[in-house]
Amino acid sequence: MTVYVDDMRAPYGRMIMCHCAADTKQELLDMMTKIGIQHKWIQKEGTWREHFDISLGKKTLAIKAGAVEVTKRELVTLMRDKNK
Repeated sequence: MTVYVDDMRAPYGRMIMCHCAADTKQELLDMMTKIGIQHKWIQKEGTWREHFDISLGKKTLAIKAGAVEVTKRELVTLMRDKNK
């Protein structure tokens, strides 16, 4: 089981954001706890598109905690395929 962060670089205020998703919801929530993201910020909860938007600083923390960096396209494929 794996947590993934993508290479998206979307501006949001003064931050640059990317996506973080995982093979399971619990893995995703555990990673968010590790890197200091509140669970209430989950996006598309309960769907195959379930993820968090995280800043590049949090992305660095996630990678240090074991997340795997993938492209945006790879992340969408991984997210879609886990529900087949």
